[in-house]
Amino acid sequence: MAAIGAAAALIALTGCSTGGSTTNGSYGFPEAKQDTSSTITVWVDADRQSAAKAFEKANPETKIKVVTYDGSANGSNSFRTKMQLFDRAGSGWPDVVFSSQNSDASWASQKSGGKQAFAAVLDKGLVPSDTLSKFTGGALNPCTVEGKVYCLRNDLAQAVLWFDKSLMDQFGYTVPTTWEEYQALGEKVAKEHPGYIVGTAGDAWTPEVFMWASKCQANDVTGPKAVTVKTDSEECKRAASMLDTLRENKTVPVVSVFTPEFVKNYSGKVLMMPGPAWYAGAIFNNAQSLNVPAGQLGVAEPPTWKGEDKAVTGNVGGGTWFISSHSKNLKAAAKFAEFVTTADDYQVALAPGYPAYAPAAEKWIAKQESSKYFATPLKPIVTAASQVWDGWGYPVFSQEAVWAKTMTPAITGGKSIVDLLPTWQTAIENQAKVDGYTVN
Repeated sequence: MAAIGAAAALIALTGCSTGGSTTNGSYGFPEAKQDTSSTITVWVDADRQSAAKAFEKANPETKIKVVTYDGSANGSNSFRTKMQLFDRAGSGWPDVVFSSQNSDASWASQKSGGKQAFAAVLDKGLVPSDTLSKFTGGALNPCTVEGKVYCLRNDLAQAVLWFDKSLMDQFGYTVPTTWEEYQALGEKVAKEHPGYIVGTAGDAWTPEVFMWASKCQANDVTGPKAVTVKTDSEECKRAASMLDTLRENKTVPVVSVFTPEFVKNYSGKVLMMPGPAWYAGAIFNNAQSLNVPAGQLGVAEPPTWKGEDKAVTGNVGGGTWFISSHSKNLKAAAKFAEFVTTADDYQVALAPGYPAYAPAAEKWIAKQESSKYFATPLKPIVTAASQVWDGWGYPVFSQEAVWAKTMTPAITGGKSIVDLLPTWQTAIENQAKVDGYTVN
């Protein structure tokens, strides 16, 4: 009953937007009868309220109604669930939606229950091609289904190698450039400086940091409903073996970075940590977490595996903006979506994460460097942004949820990650089949 009540409340907030749909819209999807004077409804999470406020300040002539929801955070799937309710009701869809998940285009681009897809096609004229071309290479991959773009990426969460320059200098260590060097240094640290760590493996995004960067083909989406899962490859085994070694010598503990245990045991003892760009503010420069002083934190490009031509990396998060195909004011909806993803007023001045829009990202990096907090230049973050491996896809189901349910308890219990790879394979396959995927 609570879910039905919440849905009804949201329907009341967003209003009706059925109108008479045209069979062949000018942008590649059926369009509702347009009213360019109508108020658009935008859904944001708490962190993106500042984006909506920035838009209102810069565009007072455009009327918007802001509704705050959880942004589908932590795999709640609330975005999809609520759109399905509106599909059944035949009304109530918001005009623009922010989602914290990168996988939503996989369902939002598809018809639901005979209804047209929620997401509007963006690359058939609704959003200028010049704008789309300026997103960082690969940034719109999660938004692209069968060659069409269905969303705009808000920010990127490319994994890099964070390190404490002060500690590295003190111990006489060199920042590794390969994963083999990374493992060797972890083994050295275990002997020479026990208690210090070179990473963690206790969060649900562990596979996105380590397996993804090793080109482990555990999540290769090859079509709207097709996925290849192959966890017995050498690429998967080498990453798993490395993690087993470093977990056993306690330099990569199985503990979440968002726990009191992590802060208590490892403040001042994080020598290195592979992880997303947002670790800088969420973990290191955060009084509630590690609180690393200015002038200590450095960043390096993702390590490569020996014999590989170039490094690739994984991605942990980064939100997306969708325009509803049901919108009665597509012009205003597109104006809003473009603003919040490209405008300096938000992406440079206010956004906490690395912008997906390259011109804004360049200015954002300059702003971070001007703070004098970091011990090294931030160019590695820029480089890593275009190194995210495209062999790890964005299906409807959550790889993080599969790993957290299947792997984390077993790893915490002391089981070998290498030995658990078949278990991971089966868990992914089972979840994929439940969601209607053909597994190769």
